[in-house]
Amino acid sequence: MERREFAARLRAVRERAPLVQCITNFVTVNDCANMVLAAGGSPTMAHDVREVEEAVSGVQALVCNLGAIGDVEAMLLAGKRANVLGIPVVLDPVAAGVTALRREAAGRLLAEVRFAIIRGNASEIRALALREAGGSGVDVSAGDAVTEGTLPRAAELCRTLARRTGAAVALSGAVDVLSDGQEALFLRNGAPTMARITGSGCMLTALMGAFCGASPEVPFAAAAAAAAAMGVAGERAEARRVRSGTGNATFRNDLIDAVFNLTEQELTQGVRYEIYQG
Repeated sequence: MERREFAARLRAVRERAPLVQCITNFVTVNDCANMVLAAGGSPTMAHDVREVEEAVSGVQALVCNLGAIGDVEAMLLAGKRANVLGIPVVLDPVAAGVTALRREAAGRLLAEVRFAIIRGNASEIRALALREAGGSGVDVSAGDAVTEGTLPRAAELCRTLARRTGAAVALSGAVDVLSDGQEALFLRNGAPTMARITGSGCMLTALMGAFCGASPEVPFAAAAAAAAAMGVAGERAEARRVRSGTGNATFRNDLIDAVFNLTEQELTQGVRYEIYQG
């Protein structure tokens, strides 16, 4: 993936203003909607089983977030309809390995819906790739945390899941790991405070929905560009937090603002990435 591709995907979101349907949990619904708006897209949060099939017919991307575990039937209906219409679907398997209910829901979604992008933390991706229980609530467990030493393992998990599902897989952590089943990419942007706010992962998944809705032909590039945009914006929000002496609540708003104000040049110059050769 060339450096200029990151800017091209951001430009596509702002030029095409994709409508993104987000079936997500009540804790993060407002932040996800605002993140899509900040990027240049438009959100709809339709999630009732009685309308999701009709609603998805008019969007450019669908996001299914397992934080909304009570809406799995709606995700299945909307996801299948989106597949028929050629609309890309993004999955966030929140806490997929933690309970039997979530393992069953994730299994049904992967079996019945074709996803363009799957994004989760290391515990969630491991649970899907290896079909194992695990995780620590909605957070990554200590044993799964991404470090320099575990990057090769994380890359292989992403490749495994990508090959099995046909989706671009994004594993979020201190270093983001992405794969389309062949190529693997490490992204080294971001800030520790991003882990101190509720819903940064959900916001990133929604952002990937906007990028993929604008560039459905290249889901891997869309996922990578969205993760890079979030990481660079996180660094800018962190710099502002340090200067102002504020905390995590203000940081959340600054993060959304940073995505809103991010330029193509800033993204191109700020992204730090490498192609994994292993």
